[in-house]
Amino acid sequence: MLRFFKTSLIGQYIFVFLLSMVPLVELRGAVPSAHAFAHTATGFDLVLGYVIIAIGNMIPMPFIFFFARRVLEWGKDKPIIGKFFSFCLTKGEKGGMKLQAKAGRGLYFALLLFVGIPVPGTGAWTGTLAASILDMDFKKSVLAVIGGIALAGTIMGLVSFFGLSALLGLAG
Repeated sequence: MLRFFKTSLIGQYIFVFLLSMVPLVELRGAVPSAHAFAHTATGFDLVLGYVIIAIGNMIPMPFIFFFARRVLEWGKDKPIIGKFFSFCLTKGEKGGMKLQAKAGRGLYFALLLFVGIPVPGTGAWTGTLAASILDMDFKKSVLAVIGGIALAGTIMGLVSFFGLSALLGLAG
């Protein structure tokens, strides 16, 4: 199965799509993978890869916004899952409160930057969860998160390009 993702063009597209949907990894892991695949003999198209990654990163957003808070509230006191659910709820609340405190009226722009600056603990999942916990407007939140995804994709693309170029330069 791993061979399929590594050597097949369709497998590589599926891999970056699925990877972009994984919490904490999201496009921060998918973009460098796409750059690595673009340097294989399969003919991986980086632009198409970016589109697939962005779509994959956006798909969970409505589910997170409308259902994550309810599920986390429900599960926070359950055995086995309670600690993890409480952690996610606390992380979302802290992220939301920080965002609100720093941003004031520029809350949606702050959400865009929160999602767009690719550091651990930020991203579409956490940003959407924070928007949900803060009861922010869904449409405005989606636009801010999409803008953040575009910003993070651009930053990760540049980092991946220059990082891979440096690695290939050292190897060659």
